Amino acid sequence: MIPRLHFAHLPTPIEELPRLSDLLAGPRILVKRDDQTGLAFGGNKTRKLDFLVAEAQQQGARMLISGGAMQSNHCRQTAAAAARYGFECTLVLTGDLPASPSANLLLDQLFGARIVHVPNRKDRDRILQETFDNAVAEGKKPYLVPYGGSSPTGALGYAFAMEEFIQQNVHADWIVFGTSSGGTHAGLVLGQRVFGFKGRVLGISIDESEEWLKNHVSKLASDASERLGERIEFTPAEVLANADYCKAGYGVLTDAEREAVRLFAKYEGLLLDPVYTGRAAAGMIDLIRKGFFKKDETVLFWHTGGQPALFADKYANKI
Repeated sequence: MIPRLHFAHLPTPIEELPRLSDLLAGPRILVKRDDQTGLAFGGNKTRKLDFLVAEAQQQGARMLISGGAMQSNHCRQTAAAAARYGFECTLVLTGDLPASPSANLLLDQLFGARIVHVPNRKDRDRILQETFDNAVAEGKKPYLVPYGGSSPTGALGYAFAMEEFIQQNVHADWIVFGTSSGGTHAGLVLGQRVFGFKGRVLGISIDESEEWLKNHVSKLASDASERLGERIEFTPAEVLANADYCKAGYGVLTDAEREAVRLFAKYEGLLLDPVYTGRAAAGMIDLIRKGFFKKDETVLFWHTGGQPALFADKYANKI
C-alpha cells in the first residue's frame, strides 16, 4: 500500500475552451484544471505532496525542508502542507530578496515557513544540503522535499492523475503542459503506460534542454514505476519534450508569455501564470499556428497552477 494523504481536491474538472479554439482556428482545446487542487491556491505540486508528506509522516519526520526560486509555487504549497499537518518548514529560496514580500513569498511567510535566502542559484544545492544536515544534527528530524517535488514518490501524483483523467472518459489526442524539474512529466509518462492512455504526452520546457528532459524524465519514470510493482524501463526516445520556448531563461517574461496570459484571460476568463503555464500555453499556441496539431485533433492543456505569481512585484503590471 502506497502511503497517501488524499488532501487534494480531486478529480479536477476538464473544461472546453471554445472561444480560444475558434480564435486560433486549430484543434479543439480542452483544459484540465489542476489549478483547483485545493491547497493554498492549488497547483500541480498538491498531487505530489499527497504522497511526499505521507512518506515524511511514515519516516517520523517533524520538519519539511525544500528549495526553489523566490516565487516558487512548489515551496508555497510545501509550506501550506507543513502548516496543515503540523510540520516545521524551512525553505531555501534563490533570487533577489524584495523589500517587502508579495505573492508566493508572502504566502510562505503566512504559513509560518522560515526562509533561508540564497542570492546566487549556484549556491542553492550546497546551502539546501547544509540546511538539511544542520537540522539533522539539531535533532529536528527533517524530510527533504526535492525541488518541484520531483522524486519517484512525488511523480506518483501524476501517474495517478493520468488514471483519473482516463476515468473521466474525455478524449484527447494530445496532453500539453509545462515541464521543468520533471516530476509531473515523469508521472504522466508512467501513467500513460500503466493505465493505457492512447494519445501523446508533450512537455513544453520552462527552462531545461530537450536532451536533459528526455534523459531525466525517462529515468524518473523508470524509478517511480518500482513503487507500483515491477520496474518499467523507459527510454529517452519515449519522452516527448519541446525546448523551443525557454531560450529567454527561467522566469523571464517575453511577449509570447504576455500574449498567452492575455488570450486565456480575454477569451476564456482563465488565469495563467507568467512563468509556467504562460510559457507552456505560449508554446502550445505557437504550435497550433504552425499546424503542428491536426485540425480534427483534440489538445488538452493541463493547467498546473501558479497564478499567485501574477501578483509578484517582478510581474505585476508587466503582463
